[in-house]
Amino acid sequence: MIHYSCDLCKRPLDPENELRYVVKLEVYAAFDPLAVDDTEDDRDALQDLHDVLERVDDAADERIGDEVYQQMRFDLCPECRKKFMKNPLGRKAEKHDFSRN
Repeated sequence: MIHYSCDLCKRPLDPENELRYVVKLEVYAAFDPLAVDDTEDDRDALQDLHDVLERVDDAADERIGDEVYQQMRFDLCPECRKKFMKNPLGRKAEKHDFSRN
């Protein structure tokens, strides 16, 4: 039997008695289109990027490093899922000092 634990709080998860949530995170470099010349009107930059990202699974292609593409997977318990969904980027809450009018 596979044993799971929450990647945030490290609590063991029982898949038979509680929900386990999976967070998949994909980070890749944004390639902005360069100046377009008339000879490349038929070229699809998004398709080119898609083709490169598809090859990322091929371990033989070492040209793609962590700076270009990274994929991560996390298991979360129900409580940590709620916390994650409220603040997925982990930002600190900003305190605003409003004057009393």
